[in-house]
Amino acid sequence: MVFAVLSFSQMGHVLAIRSETQSLFRQGLFSNMPLLGAVALTFVLQLATIYVPFLNPVFKTVAYPVRIAGGTAASSITFWAVEVEKLGYRIRARRA
Repeated sequence: MVFAVLSFSQMGHVLAIRSETQSLFRQGLFSNMPLLGAVALTFVLQLATIYVPFLNPVFKTVAYPVRIAGGTAASSITFWAVEVEKLGYRIRARRA
């Protein structure tokens, strides 16, 4: 589960750091399709290592159906922290 949370955190981080000041929501999620494709593929492969039964012994993983939602929510903290930081930067820039 820790590996999944770290992986999901990195995917959220890469989406958030595309711009130093603009929010991902202002830029648009679909404005960088290769990056979005890479994130989607990584997400699917990460879930496959956890939930595809014949991959469980290879990667020594165990499927936790309920905990993946909590892990995904916990990993979004990185994304939201970067977005709040950019919001603070934009507010400071308007005041200057």
